[in-house]
Amino acid sequence: MTAHDDTHAATAERAWGQLREIVLGGNERRKEVVDALGMSFFRIKALRRIARGPLTLRELAEQLLTDRPYATLVVDDLAARGLVERTANPADRRSKIVSVTPAGKETAARAERILGTPPPALLALPAEDLAELERITSRLAGHGS
Repeated sequence: MTAHDDTHAATAERAWGQLREIVLGGNERRKEVVDALGMSFFRIKALRRIARGPLTLRELAEQLLTDRPYATLVVDDLAARGLVERTANPADRRSKIVSVTPAGKETAARAERILGTPPPALLALPAEDLAELERITSRLAGHGS
């Protein structure tokens, strides 16, 4: 590895650390959505996944990187809140399909609005910096060339 490669890698590590701090460090939106909806962030994450389309408990557990018993516990809580419902899976009677209710759809949309609100520091950037940041993050996300 050359000195240039070392410098490039070190710069990438610093940039990655700063991106992680921006997204994960303050968690202001995460705390805001938890406070607004009165449930854990994990339950909000589960609801947002279910709101994208019906899932089996197995699929939900896989998407949330958790086990099925915990996914069942989370779905039980969301169902008790009137946010999701279970129905028989026509493809496999032994499993259930979890779908969002109208109240769950609105709650998930509210979560998306809160989580999608940019932090004040981002809104305060000059237009040209914001455009450059969008260009860079689009490339990082694989949306640009």
